[in-house]
Amino acid sequence: MSELQISLLGVCIAVVLTIYIYNWWQQRQYRRKFGAAFKQRHEDALYRPAVELPTDDSLVEKMEQAVPISILPNESQHGHMVDAMCALLDKETDYIAVISPKSPVGADALTLLWQQRFDFGKSVHVCGLGAARGGWEKVIADSPLAYTSFKLALQLVNRSGAVSEAKLMDFRELARKIAAQLHAGVVLPDVAETAVRAVELDKFCAGVDQMIGLNILPSDKQILTGNNIARVAEQHGLRLQADGAFHLIDTHGHTLFSLCNEDNTPFQHHTLDQLHVDGLTLLLDVPRVEQPSLGFDQMVVLARQLASELRATIVDAHHVALSEGSITLIRERIAAVEAEMRASHIIAGSAQARRLFS
Repeated sequence: MSELQISLLGVCIAVVLTIYIYNWWQQRQYRRKFGAAFKQRHEDALYRPAVELPTDDSLVEKMEQAVPISILPNESQHGHMVDAMCALLDKETDYIAVISPKSPVGADALTLLWQQRFDFGKSVHVCGLGAARGGWEKVIADSPLAYTSFKLALQLVNRSGAVSEAKLMDFRELARKIAAQLHAGVVLPDVAETAVRAVELDKFCAGVDQMIGLNILPSDKQILTGNNIARVAEQHGLRLQADGAFHLIDTHGHTLFSLCNEDNTPFQHHTLDQLHVDGLTLLLDVPRVEQPSLGFDQMVVLARQLASELRATIVDAHHVALSEGSITLIRERIAAVEAEMRASHIIAGSAQARRLFS
C-alpha cells in the first residue's frame, strides 16, 4: 500500500470518528433536555382493556355532546326495517323454532339453514337476539354480529296456499339438527297443531283475497297506441315498471293500483311505438292496499280521467258500461273485506298483509 493510500485511509477513519462522536454528543444533550418528559409510563389508548372504558351514563352523555355522532341514513333506515320485520313473526302466521346457544354465536352457525332455506315452498325468516345491542334483528348469512338466540320462522301461508305438514316436519327437523350441532336449547312447536292453523289461515286469506278491475275500452274507430297510453299514464303519476304495467305508488313506496294491458301483454319501453292495445285494465289489489275503499275511489276518478283523455269507456268484465250502481256495489264489497280483515287483526295494506298476500 502506497503512502498516498495510507493517508487517504487515515483521513476517512478520522472523518467517521468525528461524525460518530458528534452524533453521540447530540443524543446526550437531547436526552438531558427532554428525557424527564418520558420517565412516566403512558398507556397506549389503542390497547387499553375494554373493561377500563368509561361506563358512567353522565360521562357518555358529555362525550356525545362533545363529539357529534353521525349515523348513515341507510344504516338507520335498515335498522328500522329489520326490527319491524322481526316484530311480524307470530305463531298464528309462522312456525317459529327458537334456538338458544350456551354462548353467543355468529350467523355461520346456521349454515344448514342457509343451504336449505329455499326448500320449503314458503318464506323463511331468521331473527337473532343481538349479543352487543340487544333486541331482535334480521339475520343474514354473512352477518358479522354475534347472537345469543335465534328465531327460525317458516311462513305458513301465501297466495300459493298453506304450507304442507310434510314441509313443516322437514323444517322442524332442520331446526333440531342445528340445535344439536350447537349443543343449544331449542323450542319446537307442535307440527300437527301448526298445520291446522295454516289451513285455517289460508281459508281466511282466500275469502278476502279480492282483486278489483276496471276495464277501459276505446270507442268505435279509436285505436289505443302504446306511446299515447304511456304519455297519458305518466301525466297522472303512473310509472312503467318491470312487470310491464304502469303503477301509481303511495307514500310508502307500495303500489296503490296498476294499469295494464287487458290481454296481459306487457308494456315495454322499446316497443311502445309499435304497440296497439284493444283495452286497458286498472287493478286494485285489495288486501295489499292501505284503506282500499278510499283507494278504489281514487281509482274510479283516475279511470274516468283516462277514459276521457283516451276517448274510451269504463266497462265491467263483460264489457258492459259500468253504472254508478255497479261502482257503489263494488265499493261496498271492498269495505266489507276491509272490515273483515280488521276484525281478524290483519290490516289491509299492512306489512303483515303484504307478506301473507304475496
